[in-house]
Amino acid sequence: MSEPITGQAAVDSLVELLDLAPVDELVFRGQNPPIGPPRVYGGQVAAQALVAGGRTVDPSRHVHSLHGYFVRAGNMAEPIDYHVEKIRDGRSFSVRRSVAMQRGKPIFLMSASFQVREEGLDHHDPAPVDVPGPDELPTMADRLSPYPERLGIWKILPRPMDVRYVDEPGWVRPGKRVANDLQRVWMRLDGKLPDDPLLHACALTYLSDLTLLDAVLSVHGEVWGPGGVIGASLDHALWFHRPFRADEWFLYDCASPSASGSRGLATGRMFTRDGRHIATAAQEGLLRPVGA
Repeated sequence: MSEPITGQAAVDSLVELLDLAPVDELVFRGQNPPIGPPRVYGGQVAAQALVAGGRTVDPSRHVHSLHGYFVRAGNMAEPIDYHVEKIRDGRSFSVRRSVAMQRGKPIFLMSASFQVREEGLDHHDPAPVDVPGPDELPTMADRLSPYPERLGIWKILPRPMDVRYVDEPGWVRPGKRVANDLQRVWMRLDGKLPDDPLLHACALTYLSDLTLLDAVLSVHGEVWGPGGVIGASLDHALWFHRPFRADEWFLYDCASPSASGSRGLATGRMFTRDGRHIATAAQEGLLRPVGA
């Protein structure tokens, strides 16, 4: 079995994945990676939807929030068409709606708002303290090496990101994870991105869906897969607060305020290494126990 693509080569493949082809003025076509799980990864479709919306906005306006709903599983074997609706262009804000379509049916809906740069009040909560830095933590590959049977297709998927859990991830064996009300993960793209703010926002959107729902499982010491839980994202919201680079380390500080009715809610704050709060995410997911 060949080793997965990592580092700059994997990041370049992600950049290519986010470079949608124009079909007409308000329709863009996105491809899927050649290797992947049966369903399209939610972070990919959200990032591509933001690319589509952002392509129709003046570059001087930067995305500050997005809100999306996952309505159908995406088919990896087919391209995805993104239909953009220009909701409004005001003096300071632009609003776009992107609908991801396959076989004539929507699989994802997103509204995104873009703003010109403005000065105003500025404050944020302090970053968590006493958290080990990414260089002090094992890589995801090191974390999971004792559990090769838990990897499945993840053994061959491209890895454009470097993810370092502060505590045990949700991919260990059942019974190997201690319950924890907080889940903290350092992450970044594992290579350099071009200096395009929209591309960095789309890359952060891609990363934001990767570990967020794991915070719900962490509260209960649960894990993903056989003997644990299976899940799917239902919706996703992301607010961008300050400029950042997705190819530099940020701490994803996540928690779950509630879980009930086979659904779990997770929230996450993102902080740079120097403590700036760059973004906040929220997501609800469908979570169901699965037998061993």
